[in-house]
Amino acid sequence: MRTAYGAAALALLLACGPESDPLVFELQAHSFAHSEWSAPVNLGAAINSSAADDMPSISKNGLTLYFRSNRPGGAGGNDIWVAQRHCVDCPWEAPVNLAVLNTPGSDGGAELSDNELLLFFFSERPGSSAQDIYVSRRTDPNDDFGWGPPENLGPLVNSALQDNLGDVLRGNVYFNRTLVAGVSDLWQAPVSPHGEALGPAVLIAELSDPAANDVSPSIRTDEREIVFASNRAGTHGLNDIWVSTRRSTNDAWSTPVNLGPLVNSSVNELSPSLSPDGRILLFDSPRPGGVGDRDLWMSTRTPSGK
Repeated sequence: MRTAYGAAALALLLACGPESDPLVFELQAHSFAHSEWSAPVNLGAAINSSAADDMPSISKNGLTLYFRSNRPGGAGGNDIWVAQRHCVDCPWEAPVNLAVLNTPGSDGGAELSDNELLLFFFSERPGSSAQDIYVSRRTDPNDDFGWGPPENLGPLVNSALQDNLGDVLRGNVYFNRTLVAGVSDLWQAPVSPHGEALGPAVLIAELSDPAANDVSPSIRTDEREIVFASNRAGTHGLNDIWVSTRRSTNDAWSTPVNLGPLVNSSVNELSPSLSPDGRILLFDSPRPGGVGDRDLWMSTRTPSGK
């Protein structure tokens, strides 16, 4: 990655050290209006394996990376793994299985709350209707292994269908619900600062194509840009990453736009995840140039005028 982008781009990579001012994340919708995403770069063998590695998300300080993998050493078919590093210029250490949360079933989609004291994820563990969204709590925001017993978010959020977490932001969980094989819609539901469901899940109608597989929503911190994966008409491969914006949180989302062939490929791009400052896009893909089955990839952009 240092060769591909140089020192200046590396400073942006997975943004912001521990001393960063929280206001850096308060972006306006026009900040990236004329910015383009760079050609994706594979996160490399330090993170990726010969197995399927997918569903990435990054902490605010850029020092912790959560993702799902079915690599050896886990508790089940798909587990949540954690990779850490000491600084944003430091190499990633070997990923560690988050055993305190994983089960023999499928666990993944880990996303931190705004204060990083809650971790939301989906699981097929006993007590799930099919695949439900759960929350775990910790008291130390720097302890990536100090998570408490997971709790099911309950019937206000979860359904009898498969509910897969996409993102968590400002009191809302964003997720996809699978209706039938190959068809999913995007939903959101309010949650309290302590991780309790506050109201029923609501379909995000303007982003959900009734004939398509719309999954893995990730929303920018100012709540004016959202990315997700879909196989709707206009897709370059099996699933592509799409983007939508809005002028304010009171407005409807715009018609989704495909991120184009530089980011998307002829295969299958899934699980897009925006960094808190909106400059980094992580996703998974089996595109050529990877290490294994599905790998984690990264694209970057610079705010307009900078």
